[in-house]
Amino acid sequence: MSSLPLSDVPGPLSTCPAPAAPTRSPFSPARLARHALTLLPLLLIGAWAVADWHTVRDGAARLGSADPWWLLSGLFFTCMGWVVAALVRQGALPDRLPPGLLLASQFAAGAANHVLPASIGAHAVTLRFLQGQGIPLARGTASLALYSLVKPIAKTAVLLGFLIAFPELLHLGELVPDRRTLLLVAAGVVTALGATAVLVTTVRPLRRPLLRFVRAALTDARILHTRPSRVLALWGGAAATPLLQAGVIASVGFALGLPLSWTQVTLALLLASTAVGAVPAPGGIGPVDAALVFTMVTFGAPMGLAAATVIGYRVLTVWVPLLPGALVLSIMVQRRIL
Repeated sequence: MSSLPLSDVPGPLSTCPAPAAPTRSPFSPARLARHALTLLPLLLIGAWAVADWHTVRDGAARLGSADPWWLLSGLFFTCMGWVVAALVRQGALPDRLPPGLLLASQFAAGAANHVLPASIGAHAVTLRFLQGQGIPLARGTASLALYSLVKPIAKTAVLLGFLIAFPELLHLGELVPDRRTLLLVAAGVVTALGATAVLVTTVRPLRRPLLRFVRAALTDARILHTRPSRVLALWGGAAATPLLQAGVIASVGFALGLPLSWTQVTLALLLASTAVGAVPAPGGIGPVDAALVFTMVTFGAPMGLAAATVIGYRVLTVWVPLLPGALVLSIMVQRRIL
C-alpha cells in the first residue's frame, strides 16, 4: 500500500480550492479618478457661477425685457454652432466617426472649453473621444492641429471678403493697431518659433514623436484634400463658424434694439476676435468681449447697449448650455466614451 497522504492522491478525494476571483475595491485609484472627472465640471461651474454672479444676474435681467423671437433665433444659431463644430472635426479626419457621438462630444467639449483656457478643454475632450473611437494618438493630435490651423485661416479669409465687399466700413482708424503693437506681436511669434526650434534640436526625446506627428499630419492633410466632402466640411464649416457666432450676437442685439446692421456686427466680431483671439482665456471670455464692445461702439452703438448685447451673447452661448454640456460630459466619462 502506498504511504502517500490521501490529500496528495489524485481523484475525488483530492480537494484543491479554486483561486478566488480578484475583487475591485470601490476605492481604487482608477474608479476614484473616474468619479472625480464626472463631478469636476459641475464643481467648476458652481465656482464660476459664484465668482461671476453679477454677470449672470445682469445678463438675465437684460434678456428678460428682450424680444423673445430674436432670442430664439440666437439660440438656433448657437445650436447650429455645435453642428458645424462637429462637421469641422469630421472634416479634419479621414476616418468616419459616429455622427451622434461626435455631436455629443462637441456639446460636451463646449462646456470644457469655457473652463480651461486656449481651447485646451475642448481639444482634450475631442482627443479623448477620438482615442475611444480607435484613432491613434498621433493621428488624433494631427487632426486637432489641422482643425486649429484651418479655423483662423478661414476666419481671415471671411474678414478679407467682408472688407472687400463693404469698403465703406473701412474707416476704422481707431481699430488699426499701432506700430508698437505690431512689433510686439511679431516678436512674440518669432520667439515662439525660435523656442520650438531650439527644443526640437536640443531635446532628443522630442524628435521622434514630433516627426511621427508631422508625418501623420502631412499624410492626413493630403488624403483629406483629395476628398471633396472632407474639404467642404473642413473649410466650409470653419468659414461658417464666425458667421454663426455673429448671427447669435446680431440676434441678441436686435432683441435689445442695437442700432447696428448684421454686416456691422459680423465685421465687429471678426475684427475683435482676430485682434485678441489669441489671448489664452477660457472660451475667449474677457479679452474678446472687451474688444467686441469697443468695436461696436466704434461703429456707433451706445456703450451700455453694446455691453448688454455681449452679456446676452455670453448667456446664450455659455451659461444656457453650460450645465447640460457638463452633464453630457459627465455621462460620456461615466460610460467610458471619453
